[in-house]
Amino acid sequence: MAEEVTLSGHIQHHLTNAKMCSTDSGLAFNKACSDSGFWTWHIDTLAWSIGLGLLFLWIFRRAANKATIGVPGKFQCFIEMIIDFVGDNVNKTFQGKSTLIAPLALTIFVWVFLMNLMDLIPVDFLPAFAGFVGETAFGMDSHDVYMKIVPTTDINLTAALAVGVFLLMVGYSIKIKGLSGFIKELTLHPFSTDNKLAMVFLIPCNLLLETIALIAKPFSLALRLFGNLYAGELIFILIGAVGLMQLPLHFVWAVFHILVIVLQAFVFMMLTIVYLSMASSDNH
Repeated sequence: MAEEVTLSGHIQHHLTNAKMCSTDSGLAFNKACSDSGFWTWHIDTLAWSIGLGLLFLWIFRRAANKATIGVPGKFQCFIEMIIDFVGDNVNKTFQGKSTLIAPLALTIFVWVFLMNLMDLIPVDFLPAFAGFVGETAFGMDSHDVYMKIVPTTDINLTAALAVGVFLLMVGYSIKIKGLSGFIKELTLHPFSTDNKLAMVFLIPCNLLLETIALIAKPFSLALRLFGNLYAGELIFILIGAVGLMQLPLHFVWAVFHILVIVLQAFVFMMLTIVYLSMASSDNH
């Protein structure tokens, strides 16, 4: 208990996900999942990300149902501005032809933005409420109740988003170029020659370089988003440790952090469009 009131204990508690896992004795939670291996579910990340995804769908469905041909209201104007913003960037960046890219880019931008936006909620508010509920309703020690409300501070979620983009990249490459064209792109570039014997020796080098370049793209997507939001959340947690003075300090950092929240959603969307445009290119 004493460890929890120290600064390191405070930080560690806020940076720990609520976990659920399966053990020999049944379902286990949090500390009991420390040695459960790979299949440990971060239930707070799943709940908040799915909930915010449903919120995105509800907002845009509501806007579509209430859309009018005449003078639009403020809500419709706001939604149309977002759609136009994403559509313009897709038209300028994506060189191929696909009806999937614009809705995908819109989903990524708004969903990642909403998940990032959770970072502006005071770090002690919802975790303290979760601890209160766990203590009063389930008889748990409040210090054993964990709640991370910013899904993008969990590397598992950002990696999952990046893996989805990676699978789309590979899928588009194979769809546009064919399986043989995709393999040729990995083995015959960037180094090529008309000498067939020399090309045989260049193929392993090309394969190594192109494979590294291909895999580095989802890695960069996942780590960039996670790193920026994790660092921002850590600063909020440190601010929260000062007590009653945290609110003015929280406000000052939040004003600056709004730029990071929007920028990281935009960067993730733009890199996704660029990577899919590159995968759809048949220039080679």
